[in-house]
Amino acid sequence: MKHSWIPAAAGYASLTIGLLDIAKAVLPHFGQSRIGAWSEVLPGIVTTVARATSLVVGILLVMIAHALRRRKVRAWRAVVVLLPVSTAISILHQHVATALISLALLAALVAGSGEFAALPDPRSRWRALGNLLVLCVIDVGLGFLIVSLHPRSVVGHPTVLNRLEHVLLGLAGIEGPITFTSARVSDLVYFSLLGLGTLTAVTTLYLALRPARPVAELSEEDERRLRELLSRHGERDSLGYFALRRDKSVLFSPSGKAAIAYRVVAGVMLASGDPIGDPEAWPAAIKVFMAEARRHAWVPAVIGCGETGGEVWTREAGMSALEIGDEAVVEVADFTLEGRAMRNVRQMVNRTERAGYTCRVQRVSALSEEELEDVRQAADAWRGSQTERGYSMALGRFGDPADTDCLVATAAKDGELKAVLHFVPWGPRGASLDLMRRAHDADPGLNELLIVKSLQAAPSLGITQVSLNFAMFRAALARGERLGAGPVLRAWRGVLIFLSHWFQIESLYRFNAKFRPIWEPRFVIYPNARDLPRIGVSALQAEAFITVGRFRRRLRLPRLNPAPLAS
Repeated sequence: MKHSWIPAAAGYASLTIGLLDIAKAVLPHFGQSRIGAWSEVLPGIVTTVARATSLVVGILLVMIAHALRRRKVRAWRAVVVLLPVSTAISILHQHVATALISLALLAALVAGSGEFAALPDPRSRWRALGNLLVLCVIDVGLGFLIVSLHPRSVVGHPTVLNRLEHVLLGLAGIEGPITFTSARVSDLVYFSLLGLGTLTAVTTLYLALRPARPVAELSEEDERRLRELLSRHGERDSLGYFALRRDKSVLFSPSGKAAIAYRVVAGVMLASGDPIGDPEAWPAAIKVFMAEARRHAWVPAVIGCGETGGEVWTREAGMSALEIGDEAVVEVADFTLEGRAMRNVRQMVNRTERAGYTCRVQRVSALSEEELEDVRQAADAWRGSQTERGYSMALGRFGDPADTDCLVATAAKDGELKAVLHFVPWGPRGASLDLMRRAHDADPGLNELLIVKSLQAAPSLGITQVSLNFAMFRAALARGERLGAGPVLRAWRGVLIFLSHWFQIESLYRFNAKFRPIWEPRFVIYPNARDLPRIGVSALQAEAFITVGRFRRRLRLPRLNPAPLAS
């Protein structure tokens, strides 16, 4: 019998009890309130013992609550060990109701033990530093409240600096400058501060000294196997080559004929594009992916998958699909600058070319080491201090010896490099735009010139189709400006136009539309509608639009900003 309600109930109970314990320890009159009376029968670990212990236990319960809701097995073990202690102390203090509730909760957790099977998340020792900083802020804030909420027991009129000094010394177990008239209050303050300091020190040391689990990283063997799959099936998805990013992990089907690359961001197991390999083996790879998500209690999600991949994901994983935009694909044989529809692009390209720019389109293998280094340095200089972005549609490196089949288009003026495009292979006869970057003083229209030259040079390089930028919510923008669009669609388009001040939404759509592409829809795959906000934030973190709390990794080669800059 399933007990799927137990993890969520246990998590919320832990959070509620922890907050009550903290309030009881910090607020002097909380114990005499009606809520305080109710807190005496709640199964806090040592709720009825000293307030100092209650404060520490309350913080621990709050910290454990989220892990309980995510079905983490270590959190379950901690609570199962601590609840008998709570029961014993409740019996000693003759709180029979508390003991009975603790036993009832313990019985429920034991009965539902099968629901708590999620393994720990990938970790690094940076988490120890984060834990130290967060708990130090909490310690100082709670400590200051504890010292300040007993004015009748304080001797004299200590200043704010005196109180802060007392808190900081108390966290280290040293008596501070403030003297209390009541021995009970003095002991409460001393042991509360000491407990907070000990909790911070112990948890930080534990996180720093435990074995580190590596974050997502593509091993050489995984990369070799992925390249073999791409050599046989790479033409199926223009985003397939981006699975070779070295900050992704990969899971293979049992037969090894299909694979899914992913990264875990904020508890979301984020895949991108369609599965790689033989479509007949995609269902098996998806089952492995979903099993891994369940083992760690991660939220499974896919961003940027195509229509075929979306159908397989929704059928095999029981998830839902939401269209998030369109990929611009240009058929080289059909591309031309002739005609009224291409007049603006034609004029811009001719004007830019007359300004003295010369363009070269070639394989990366044709560039010398000196030329590769020139492109790297120029692209880094053009990026400036901007955050490097990209995940689902960016390779994150340039000039790697393993990527010699990539294409590079450069524009120079008076012998000085002014712009660069980088394309990754899309099977044997396709190319997918990875990065577009130009000098800040370059003429308008230089990006258009490079794309046109790349499309014109494609046949000589054996390229028949080129994937350009991804246009977010392209269909909504296009339909919202048409005659007869309803008020809801127009309002949604207005929101997208407003967001375009910060994100390249409308500008990428307008830029891509210049080349008369075929629009291929892309989807986000998600388990439940309530998970969409979390998945959205995780996707923005993965694409580096949100960088709060992230530490940038240094790769072995200079990384280029994959975010294209439209003219």
